[in-house]
Amino acid sequence: MTTKLSYILLIVIGFGFTNLIYGQTYPQLIEFADQKIEEGDYYYAIQYYKKAMLIDSNSVEINWKMAEAQRHYKDYVLAEYYYQKVYNKEGGKIYPYSVFWLASMQHFNGKYKAATGSWKLAKKTFKRQRKEYVYKKSMQEFKSCLWAKKAVLDTTEHIIEPISESINSHDTELAPFINQNTFYFTSLKADSINQNEEVLTEEYSLQIYSANIKDDDFSKPIKVNDVYAPGYHSANGCFSPDGKRFYFSRCNNNYQCKIFVGKVKNGKITDIDSLGTIINQDGKTTTMPNVVMIDGKEILFFVSNRDKTIGGLDIWYSEIKNGNQYSKPRNLGRKINSLDDDITPFYDSKSNRLYFSSSWHSGFGGHDIFYAEKLDGLISFSLPVNLGLPINSSQNDTYFIVDSTHDKFYFSSNRVGSNSLKTPTCCNDIFVAYLPVEETPPPRFVTLYDLNKKLPVTLYFHNDEPNPRTRDTTTNLTYMQSYDAYIDLMPKYKKEYSKGLNGDKAEESKEDIGDFFVEYVEQGVLDLNEFTRLLLIELNKGYKIQVTVKGFASPLAKTDYNVNLTKRRINSLINYLYVYGSGEFKPYLDKNASNGGQLTFVQIPFGEYTANKLISDNVNDTKNSVYSRKAALERKIEIQSVSLIIADSSYAEMKFDSEIFDFGKSNKGDILEHTFTFTNSGSDTLIISDIEVQCGCTQAETSKKVLLPNESATIKVVLDTKTLDGLSVRKVIIHTNTKEGKKEISLTTEVFE
Repeated sequence: MTTKLSYILLIVIGFGFTNLIYGQTYPQLIEFADQKIEEGDYYYAIQYYKKAMLIDSNSVEINWKMAEAQRHYKDYVLAEYYYQKVYNKEGGKIYPYSVFWLASMQHFNGKYKAATGSWKLAKKTFKRQRKEYVYKKSMQEFKSCLWAKKAVLDTTEHIIEPISESINSHDTELAPFINQNTFYFTSLKADSINQNEEVLTEEYSLQIYSANIKDDDFSKPIKVNDVYAPGYHSANGCFSPDGKRFYFSRCNNNYQCKIFVGKVKNGKITDIDSLGTIINQDGKTTTMPNVVMIDGKEILFFVSNRDKTIGGLDIWYSEIKNGNQYSKPRNLGRKINSLDDDITPFYDSKSNRLYFSSSWHSGFGGHDIFYAEKLDGLISFSLPVNLGLPINSSQNDTYFIVDSTHDKFYFSSNRVGSNSLKTPTCCNDIFVAYLPVEETPPPRFVTLYDLNKKLPVTLYFHNDEPNPRTRDTTTNLTYMQSYDAYIDLMPKYKKEYSKGLNGDKAEESKEDIGDFFVEYVEQGVLDLNEFTRLLLIELNKGYKIQVTVKGFASPLAKTDYNVNLTKRRINSLINYLYVYGSGEFKPYLDKNASNGGQLTFVQIPFGEYTANKLISDNVNDTKNSVYSRKAALERKIEIQSVSLIIADSSYAEMKFDSEIFDFGKSNKGDILEHTFTFTNSGSDTLIISDIEVQCGCTQAETSKKVLLPNESATIKVVLDTKTLDGLSVRKVIIHTNTKEGKKEISLTTEVFE
């Protein structure tokens, strides 16, 4: 799906439209509009399609053509509207790509819930093309929307602003680059057009400009005439690390690009020539150079669709020796490059991070900006991390660079808020991002706020795993071992759940189970990866952290068995942390870390007590009791909350020996009693203001309402089962003066007549 636009991110706006010619027939209007589409003049085409729609607005064909024109014109809202009209009329039978582009536009417009459903439909539409791009893209974007629905809840504190209007015009600005106090960028401009933009008097082209920076102000930009070549676009400028060479892209009007280099002498760029065929492969596009020093070597990163590319445009690198000798380029590999365009590389030597943009990796829509950490001793990188909101948006965000001198970032975007006379997302502007200055540091316990925004993290298991047919409460397996075995069972789940069904119904049941594994099982691991990464950062600060995990099971086995099963499942998570990476969590779990950090767990094994009562518990009906989506959704553990254990705080802390008690089986009418023991582990006096119970069947009282630091007390809970039936969970909420304000404990029992 690579487009010419992707090669240089050039937003081409159609000109030449004078006025609509009235009296034309419907076929003539369509013919003129189609001709403008072929010329890339989408603005002009839209005007003719609008005129045609005054004659017939119900035609599926005209709505499809209008949707396509609006998409190319970057009016994502109107494009979504027309794709929706097309799909509503013909259901993808005439224009199968209507649902694909509808999902894309919903994604671009930040409608992630709607886009998720549309990507599901797209997967279904192209299910017979599983090896082709369109199905793979639909599946990837389906996953991306699942990621985005959670990621929108987690924003950074960066302030995002368009830079000076002396730089940003009504057209397109992109590719910022800073060399000392000079700001370089690429802009699509013409020297003269009339006020109404009706008559093009000089051809638009991309050219490189420069402006001086002083105290966040930019001087009037001037064209870098040294690199200008009539009839060509010049873009993406950068200097070599020693400042003696200037690299840039030069593209012809067919959007074929090559990388050129010139010598820098006395502020002038001279002796300009293209790099040889080692870099500029004949017949291919080569663009977006970035030259840096890495481990004492000069490295050229660039973008190309050269031979052996993974898909679209890939990021490549070559070592430069003596300023003019280039090694055979190497692809950065599948961690970075994808089936889509992966573009605009920028390596920050201070952080050893590669920044780039991609429309494939999980993002908010269009191209998002990612970073990947350099691995030791290699020109290779970790898995990419999305920079998140508000640096990224649901539109195209590209050309990210770091200004470490002023602690700022610059990037290009066509997000809403860019300077445009036409559609809100028509054209790219350059934006700046920076963090606000904090006058006073936040309270220490607030530091986990961002980490808690990642919760809950939900992890799923196959039936009776790990370690089936045992009543043990621990396991030697890690969660990832259980996960890998679970994923391997996906074909069996599809086969078993579709038994007895034929044709489309069988395919739909297989698709339903496949979506479960993507939406829940795989997404859980992605969430776990991000959670553990952030958790380790906090532990490395020396914090003592407490993680609360709840465990659940489907109702297939006996209740007491399921409670032990969920304990094993929680234990598999702890085992995973013990072997994570190179054992980074082990000293925190063993409470012997040199920085004093600790990691402890509160385990709440609910077993089957909260399971959906409609799920089959028939061991002979494995289709519904084991392999159904409903049953699979109950077999899970949830990382519920993360809190700091702060012994030196001014708060009281309420710590229980256990926060849940299971009475097991009971007879209806039994009076059950249990006493919970707790301690004030904080440094302030603990005050219990109220104890709240869920119903009249429960009573609770504490032996003390005021506890000094390190003092212990009890809460006695009495549960009357005469109004309870079957699996029952009752909560007791204790209201206190702790920083959380309350604590929750639970009782479980299975009541029989």
